[in-house]
Amino acid sequence: MPEPHFAAYSFVDRIVELVPGRRARGVFAIPARVDEFPAALVAEAVGQLAAWVAMDAIDFRGRPVAALATETRFLADAKPGQTLELTVDIQECDDDAVAYSGSACVDGRCIIELVDCLGPMLPLGDFDAPEALRERLALLRGKGAPPGRFAGIGDIPVTVTHQVPGHELAASIAVPAAAPFFADHFPRRAVFPATLLLDLMMRLALDAARGPHALGRSPRALRVTHVKMRSFIAPSQRLDVGVTLDPARDGIARAMLTAKTGERVVASARLELAAGA
Repeated sequence: MPEPHFAAYSFVDRIVELVPGRRARGVFAIPARVDEFPAALVAEAVGQLAAWVAMDAIDFRGRPVAALATETRFLADAKPGQTLELTVDIQECDDDAVAYSGSACVDGRCIIELVDCLGPMLPLGDFDAPEALRERLALLRGKGAPPGRFAGIGDIPVTVTHQVPGHELAASIAVPAAAPFFADHFPRRAVFPATLLLDLMMRLALDAARGPHALGRSPRALRVTHVKMRSFIAPSQRLDVGVTLDPARDGIARAMLTAKTGERVVASARLELAAGA
């Protein structure tokens, strides 16, 4: 089994084009053996490509962390065995932050779009070894990383504590004390990935939207907006998630998602859902 660093939560296999500080294209082959590859991880792959461009642009003095995303559009699902074609366009990048938009496609068809994302830069050495990342970027720009490294996320305990179908849901998430993805996110400071939290929150919102008084048996996510990460989430933290649904109109419902530790909000987002086919 490969080492977790650059395997357990790394979703760029090769960078096929990089215009320094401006744009890049890359690919990631989703291993066929994994059970699924959620939309939030597709968004993570786009964000990771942007991070490589940003770190290279400032000579690896800092690395961007997830904070704000104006809009992410979910156009189709990614499936195990498919290859993601990743693209990012950098709007601004300096030692303080990177602003970018991007997309992921499969066989030329766009499946996800990220619009106006902003990642504050923090000292890279707090999270990883700069020289290791330099070497990794050289590999990605050259022959590429070995495919098939990702083995899936594993179970993260989620307990629903309250639910009014079609209206609201509350749940508790037990962040693992240890997991392979922590060695990749990040080696020097373990942080629960924001995109994993978003994935869990979206799943809970879909659960809340199921039923005859909401969006039927198979609701689907259309887009998420106003994503805000207010603080890092450490191993072993307990998160209380709340989902509040507005009444569905013409087959569309909107949900407010929040995650708290105690009384402190650590993340929030708005999700638009539609009735499934």
